[in-house]
Amino acid sequence: MRRLGKGMLALGLGVALGLPGASRAAGTEQLRDFLATTSAARGAFEQIAPGPRKTTVHSSGHFEFQRPGRFRWSTESPYEQLIVGDGEWLIVWDPDLRQVTRRRLAGALPASPASILFGSNQFEKDFQVSDEGRAEGIDWILAVPRARDAPFDRIRIGFRDALPAAMELRDGFGQMTQLTFSAIERNPALPAARFRFTAPAGADVLESQ
Repeated sequence: MRRLGKGMLALGLGVALGLPGASRAAGTEQLRDFLATTSAARGAFEQIAPGPRKTTVHSSGHFEFQRPGRFRWSTESPYEQLIVGDGEWLIVWDPDLRQVTRRRLAGALPASPASILFGSNQFEKDFQVSDEGRAEGIDWILAVPRARDAPFDRIRIGFRDALPAAMELRDGFGQMTQLTFSAIERNPALPAARFRFTAPAGADVLESQ
């Protein structure tokens, strides 16, 4: 369950992707343009998340998404974990535990960072969004969930040259998860098979609502 929790944090976002060319537009404008013009993307991520006993865990991997609701978030280091959204189910595969966890996608994504990246373009339905200005070459926005039971109480997304470059997520305990994005490719042709997952033979399959 420890790895599943980190994976769900990683899913927050899982993941923002981008637009070509440079821009000095405000962060909210860049995000709206991204949502309106980006139907699919892929890239790499690095994450720093809270670990046990006040430590931090550094991880990295790759992601892909195809709007709406189809995504693949693959953690490759320091351990392997795969999160797949097939449009109906959210599936987490932990190779070390030989365990697959499935839950309905509709119940997993609303009012979460993933709903900005993988859901519809109506992100302001679930978040109150405002600009936070520019710092060190990054235009930041602040997204506050409208739902009281959201897993994070604030999310910051940073854009550099019209490409999402970073994300910071703070949970209700004040713990921070930080992500940086690189090697972003916007609107590539992604095979449908990338967003399907079949449980390996002998794996434990757990299903939750």
